[in-house]
Amino acid sequence: MEQDIGLSSARGEAMATAGGPTVRRRQLGSELRRLREHAGKRIEDVASHLECSMSKISRVETGQAPIKARDVRDLLQWYGVTDPVRVETVMQIHKDAQQQGWWTHYAEVLPSGMATYAGLEADARVLRSYEPTFVHGLLQTEEYARAVIAAVRPNEPQEVDQLVRFRKERQALLTRDPDPLELWVVMEESALRRPVGGREVMVAQLEHLIEATTMPNVTIQVMPTAKGAHAALAGTFSLLEFEPRTPTVVYVNSIAGNVYLEKERDVRTFIQTFDLVRAAAPDPHDTSVTLERIAREMHAS
Repeated sequence: MEQDIGLSSARGEAMATAGGPTVRRRQLGSELRRLREHAGKRIEDVASHLECSMSKISRVETGQAPIKARDVRDLLQWYGVTDPVRVETVMQIHKDAQQQGWWTHYAEVLPSGMATYAGLEADARVLRSYEPTFVHGLLQTEEYARAVIAAVRPNEPQEVDQLVRFRKERQALLTRDPDPLELWVVMEESALRRPVGGREVMVAQLEHLIEATTMPNVTIQVMPTAKGAHAALAGTFSLLEFEPRTPTVVYVNSIAGNVYLEKERDVRTFIQTFDLVRAAAPDPHDTSVTLERIAREMHAS
């Protein structure tokens, strides 16, 4: 009996839900993994069948590596999927996953893993972040972004302009029509008091944040330094939420590298952590007053 692949199977019904190439690649990998497991095949079996490495198959199934169309068709047949509509559904997802996102133009200068993050961010409906060190990237002014990038990449000045443009393009997500990204960010007060780029640049950045608090899709909270220890002190992380049937992804950023977590247990832990942090921080309605106070104090210093 042919296997159910968990996608729309009715003729005439839309073959796939909306989403960009990064989400599509994850969807494709997830379906191929489910089909493999249902067919009783192991990763090593698939690697042998396609004459490639096990790591290649693992990366395909986690959406981190591409796969050729002919290999997808081969696997569908091998897994016992023969219904033409279902085969075409998977192949359409594969086709959509091959599209190039705007961020690929910056591939040569992006830090490792950033292209993947940009794709996920572009496909996300909701982004929730805890940022202890800097102003969140989607809320940075051009001058602030330039100062940050130049500081963390001091040996690559020729790339700074490109990375600033990349960051500005990312920010368009907050105003895209008709479905702007919903952003909820908790930033540490200490990050807002650090005069990145100098006092004038930082005051302008604070004024930009005050304006951002008026956007209906943006929520900003400032965690007071006096609050002391809290649940997220371990470091920066983001929760990216997508369309209903696409699992949430956790992105953890550190100087040692980027980590993406998708297991339900890990995601649940970070959701709980973010909920604790935003509950501990002052009400978002107080944010503009806090930002205005910090700006005045910095301007007077």
